[in-house]
Amino acid sequence: GMRADVAGRIELARAVRPFVDVADLARRAQLDRHDLLVLARANALRSLAGGNRRAALWLAAAAIPDRDLLRGTERDDAVPALPQASEGKEIVTDYRAMGFTLGRHPLALLRDRLTLDRLQSAEQLATLRSGQLARACGLVTVRQRPGTANGVLFMTLEDETGQVNVILWPGLLEKFRKEALGAALLAVYGVWQAEGKVRHLIASKLVDRSELLGALPTTAREFC
Repeated sequence: GMRADVAGRIELARAVRPFVDVADLARRAQLDRHDLLVLARANALRSLAGGNRRAALWLAAAAIPDRDLLRGTERDDAVPALPQASEGKEIVTDYRAMGFTLGRHPLALLRDRLTLDRLQSAEQLATLRSGQLARACGLVTVRQRPGTANGVLFMTLEDETGQVNVILWPGLLEKFRKEALGAALLAVYGVWQAEGKVRHLIASKLVDRSELLGALPTTAREFC
C-alpha cells in the first residue's frame, strides 16, 4: 500500500499547484517507480493519463526510478494509444490492488446470469415474508463459527445490493463442507426467516459458483 510519508509528499506538492501529468507528480512528490505503480493500480493516476487506466499503468511502469534524474528534466511521456480495459478487467485490477472495487460491484456484472439461474439479490430477499423459499448468491465476506454456537456456521454474502446473513446447521455443514469453507462466490438455497429487523437465510443447499468470477481474487474474514 501507500506509505504515510509518500501520501504526505503528494499532498504538499498538490497544495502548491495541481499535477499536470504523471511525470510532474513523480518529480514534485519525489516518487519512485514502486510508488507510481501503487497509485496506478489503485486507479489514482487515471486523471493524469487521459482517463485511460492502462495508459496510467504504462506511464507508472516507464517512470525513471532514480529521483535525481527526474529533477530539473523535461520528459517525453507520450504513450501508445492503449484501448480502455474492459470493466471486468478493471474490477479484477481493483481487487488485486486494494481488495475492493472503485467501480461497480462484480456481481452487478453477473446479475443477468444469476437472474437466469433464479438467484435473488439481497434487495429482493429483504422483501420476502418469513418462511418463504429463498435463493441467494454473493461473495463470501465473513465466515464465523463461535465456540458457543454448537457447530453452527454463520456466513455473510455480499452482492451489489447489500448483504445476506446465512445460517448453516452442523449437519448441513458436514454435507457441504467444501462449498461452505472454500467458495468465494456461493449460492445458498433455503428458507428465509424474518423477525423485525433480524433477517437471515437458513441454508438447505450450497453450490460453489466461484467459476463465474474468473480471475477475480476474493477473501473472506474467517472466524472459524
